[in-house]
Amino acid sequence: MSLGSGADKDSILEFFVQAANKHDFTLDITLNVNGAVITGTLISAKDYFDALSENFEDGSDVAQKLSEELAKAGEQVEDGALSEANFIHLKNTKVYCGDNKPTPSKGKILWRGKLSEVNGFFLGKISESKSSK
Repeated sequence: MSLGSGADKDSILEFFVQAANKHDFTLDITLNVNGAVITGTLISAKDYFDALSENFEDGSDVAQKLSEELAKAGEQVEDGALSEANFIHLKNTKVYCGDNKPTPSKGKILWRGKLSEVNGFFLGKISESKSSK
């Protein structure tokens, strides 16, 4: 894997995503995407699909079918272990647009985005101070 410049996506960020997908590597990261700041923990595509499928496990027949299909998608991603990564997956995500509070401000949010849409990143995630009221 070359860490040189790619035409559509940052090859270093893609390298981190590949490490997550192939080796269950996690990393706190903050992304700049079209003016928004997105902060969370990088996870593998399999972990993303597994966690997403859990949201539908206890629902109707349709919800259970969705859960099964999402779990299969996670297995296919892991089995394929493609050398190229096109999407980045985060857990415990917060999205900041301007100086306002993050959206959503509560809950453990999963996020999926196109690597080619990320304008920049830094390691670490933004956390709100407990003392500011």
